[in-house]
Amino acid sequence: MAIINELLEYQQVDAELRKIEQEVSASEERKKYMVAKKFMESAPEKLDVQDKRAVELRRAAQGLTARYMEIKDAISEYAKVDEHVDDGGDVTFYKRSAQSLSDSLRALKGELDKLIAEIKAAAEEYDKLKKQTIAMQNQYKEYKGKYAKIKEARAPEMEKINAKLEQIAKAIPDEIIAKYKQKRKERIFPILVPLTGDSCICGMSFAIAQQSRLSGGNVIECEHCHRFIYKK
Repeated sequence: MAIINELLEYQQVDAELRKIEQEVSASEERKKYMVAKKFMESAPEKLDVQDKRAVELRRAAQGLTARYMEIKDAISEYAKVDEHVDDGGDVTFYKRSAQSLSDSLRALKGELDKLIAEIKAAAEEYDKLKKQTIAMQNQYKEYKGKYAKIKEARAPEMEKINAKLEQIAKAIPDEIIAKYKQKRKERIFPILVPLTGDSCICGMSFAIAQQSRLSGGNVIECEHCHRFIYKK
């Protein structure tokens, strides 16, 4: 079935619709709306990461606290060190023990300093995320409405073009229109292109047998870029 003229007309009218869609899509209102929308979609995951980090830091703090209490209890044993020495206790042993506790305290202080820095950084990151979330919530609400108004303003034009497309499509087989629309969704445009020499505009060449199928106003599909090919 020769459908080339109908397809060319359909594509020409569709190009008008595509132009409007691109203008709407390129609007500043849509860009800001989409930025806010994507942020809001990813916000729960980011907050979940923050929650897990808070749990890790809490456990680390509990662990350091437990170690501190152990060292504190050990130090309290030295309150009666004079008595132990008087009773014949080994002074060298107590010195080594005291040094070991001192080293443990020093190491614990280093870990505490590091943990405090991590907690501070986590708090700052959480505060930043909280502020961003509030700002993006406001931006989402504001620009969703503005973007909707832009689409609403162009809707009459688009409806008129779509009605014209539906009328032209009546002369084109349903399976061809379905393929055309699928290619359109895949952002292929133009969808219908002329044979250049023996090749498609993407460089894919066609055998003579394939080219013969183009006679009489028919089309073939490029296996590489999936466009419809016709012969002028």
